[in-house]
Parts: sequence; structure tokens; C-alpha cells
Amino acid sequence: MEGGSLVINNKHLNITSEIGKLKAVLLHRPGRELERLTPEFLHDLLFDDIPWLKRMQQEHHQFAIEMSSRGCDVMYYEGLLEEILQDEVVRRQFVQDVVKNCKIANLQLEDIIEDYVLSKSPKEIAEIAIVGLHKDDLPVKKRRYQLVDYIKESYPFYINPLPNLYFTRDTGVAIGKGLTICRMKTLARERETMFLEYIYRYHNFFRKGETPLWYDYKEPYSIEGGDILVLSKEVVAIGCSERTSARGIEVLANRLLEKGEIKKVLAIEIPFTRAYMHLDTVLTMVDYDKFTVFPGVEGLLRVYELTKGRLSPKARPMKNLKEALMKSLKLQGVDLIQSGGGDAITAAREQWNDSTNTLAIGPGEVITYNRNEASNETLRKHGIKVIEIEGSELVRGRGGPRCMSLPLIRDSI
Repeated sequence: MEGGSLVINNKHLNITSEIGKLKAVLLHRPGRELERLTPEFLHDLLFDDIPWLKRMQQEHHQFAIEMSSRGCDVMYYEGLLEEILQDEVVRRQFVQDVVKNCKIANLQLEDIIEDYVLSKSPKEIAEIAIVGLHKDDLPVKKRRYQLVDYIKESYPFYINPLPNLYFTRDTGVAIGKGLTICRMKTLARERETMFLEYIYRYHNFFRKGETPLWYDYKEPYSIEGGDILVLSKEVVAIGCSERTSARGIEVLANRLLEKGEIKKVLAIEIPFTRAYMHLDTVLTMVDYDKFTVFPGVEGLLRVYELTKGRLSPKARPMKNLKEALMKSLKLQGVDLIQSGGGDAITAAREQWNDSTNTLAIGPGEVITYNRNEASNETLRKHGIKVIEIEGSELVRGRGGPRCMSLPLIRDSI
């Protein structure tokens, strides 16, 4: 449903696989926050390039249409935030938390900004929280400059824009009937997870009393959703990466093993580089026994099986990725489909454009970027149905279809 979720309020969070038919998903439509990217601040905001917003929105709309046309309810961050901000108490607390998150460190200026934002409608407040508040957005008569404004005149925002929000996978993950609200590694994305917690606490879709919270963004150890793969009802894989810490994995694994239906957690250590930012940039599940993988990375991965222990999970090294997947999923064999057709140069080029970051919308049916021609053809040769979307602008944020989606409900398999 465009911008909202009323149509699925009678359903409950349920994710027990990566490949069950997708029934509900949370997205964020790229907006004006992307137009606030400038070369000077690209690094701080985790971008390598400046996308063309109009084309980006067209591409994202096609992505949403491919899912909704197949019976998936599509919800949007901006719509859910607007709904919960109808409540005056929630609205006031939300604005206070947004301003506090920006660490302005001037109480009088914080009060001025809060009063200005609270004078807006719920829709406008949600937009400011995402798009940011430029110093010039605040009326002249309301401004009260700090020394830092004069010393660092080039920094233009009181409230930072959130250009990475369209990668909704990273901020949270549904596991079973519970929710993981991630602790982001970088400060640039911290406020995104605060949004998800507000939605969890105040939106009736999540039925807070019935939905366990496996992890909270206020916890000290980083863990990001791109590193978490729900392989089955009883098995979760979590990448130990540039963005996800070993301690974060242990904390989450312990709770899943103690209180959920999860019997095993596979901790997969991947190279700590931007090219392999998350586990799902090098490995995704596309069918019951099929995975797409960046060629050569299998030999670089170290896999550990975590099972329930007395106080913390027991860890056991596994021989390799293939054996770990076969044993944990009780399969006779696993097909690791190499992206780029197995060609090193093609695979490296297409992996930079997120060829392995596929989104399964059903068993053996995935959404990919059309620019990854060799990888898509390889998937088809292995019996996978490939739904291609344009991604020339979306990919500039270094993420693919899986990164851009937070599945909320899948059919059980």
C-alpha cells in the first residue's frame, strides 16, 4: 500500500527464510536527502558518487512495482513515520530525540530548532527528519549562531540528511516473529535505526507486546542487517565484517538460541573491506539449495557454528562454507553459483555493482540489476528466474535489491 500499511495490520511479522514468497516489505523511496549530497561531504555520508534523483526514483518505483504486482504489500518509512507522528506525545518526543541525535550541544539553539520543527505537520516533520535541516531552512529571526557556525561555515546542516535510508535492510532484520534493530557502525546512519525503533514501539503493525526485540540500536556492539541471512526456521547466518562486530554476533546469537526457534547460528568472517561491506555483498540465498557467491571469496571465509551454551554460545569451526551450509540446512548438496559467470574480471566489475546482492521474492525467483548481465545469465543457467530492474542510479550508493528491502512477512517454506 502506497505510503502506509493498513492493509496488513491483521498480519504478523514472520520471516523464517530468505526465499519464502515475499508478502510484506519495508522500503524508503529516495528523496531530497540525496540532493543534499555534495562532493565535500560524500565520504562522511558514505557515498562514492552523486546520483541523479529523478532517475533514481524511477528505478526505485520499478523495484516496488515488481514486488507489489506479485502480491507483496509495500510499506514506506516515510508513511509509517507520518502515521505514528499523528500522536502529539510521540511527535514531541521524536523531535527531541532527532535534535539530540545531532549533538548540537547548545541548549538554546536546540530549543529553537525543536520549536521550529514542531510547528510543522506530521508529514513535514518526517520529511525534515530524513531530508535534514539546512541552516538556511531555519528562518533568520529564529537563528542563534554558535561559534562553530563561524569557524566551520562550510558545514551546512543542523540536522544531517540521511541519503543511505533507502538501504532499509541495514537498519533492521525480522527473524522469526521478532525484530532486530541494528546498531550501525557509522554515526552517519545512527538516526535511521532510531526511526525503526519508534515505528516498532508505536505502529500497530509490529504489535510490540507480541513481537520480541532481539537487538536494540542503543547496545554497544555494532551489527548491521546486510550481514544477517535467515537461512531457515532454525538457522541464521551472520557475517563478521567491516560493519558487524564479533561481540554483536555473540549477543544476538545468544538471544536467538535462548528465546527463539533458532538452533544454530553460522558466524561467517569475511574480509574487512568496503568492497565486501556486508555478507550479502558476496553471498545471498536464491533457492532451497542454491546461493550466489562472489568467486574466490569462498576460500577467504571462515565459518563458525554457534549453538546454545550455558552462558554464551558454544563456537565450533567449520571446514568451509559449503560444508557449513549443507550440514546446517540438512542438504545433500549445495550449488554455489559464481557471479560473473566465474570470470574473475567480469565478477569483480559486476560485484562492485552488487551482482550477488539479489532479493529472493520466492523460491528460485530473484530481483537483480539488469546491468549485471553475466551474473544474471549465470543464474538463469542454474534454473533461477531473474527479474531485472534498472539500477544505474540506485547502485551509486553501493547496494542492490536486497540492501534496499526489509522483508516483514514471507510465506513459510
